[in-house]
Amino acid sequence: MTIVTVGVDLAKNVFAVHGVDATGKPALVRPSVARNKLLELKCEARPSLRYAN
Repeated sequence: MTIVTVGVDLAKNVFAVHGVDATGKPALVRPSVARNKLLELKCEARPSLRYAN
């Protein structure tokens, strides 16, 4: 499964991250990501998420 689109709901301290595959089905759902963990989440993600357009 390849994540093709990632959305991030930006806030001051806690973000929501949602990714979908090519069919539009959820492939990544993180309803609560602390500001200091957002970069860590991105770095741990599969390459498809890092370079999604």
